[in-house]
Amino acid sequence: MKKTLLLNGLCCAHCAAKIEKAVNKLDGVEIATLNFMTTKLVIEAGEDKMEDILSASEKIIKKVESDIEIKRI
Repeated sequence: MKKTLLLNGLCCAHCAAKIEKAVNKLDGVEIATLNFMTTKLVIEAGEDKMEDILSASEKIIKKVESDIEIKRI
């Protein structure tokens, strides 16, 4: 299952890399890719863990860059 988060206000490529690396370490994540140019974070994981992964990802994003507005699309 794939889910996409739109990260409005992501302004730093270094922060994008930190977010991508941390999300990829979450239990149950098959792969997560963050495209800095489109500010989209695409997460692939099993359906049973996806909600927990999305919540944990949002916490990671806010910890790295608190001004980002996160939108699930």
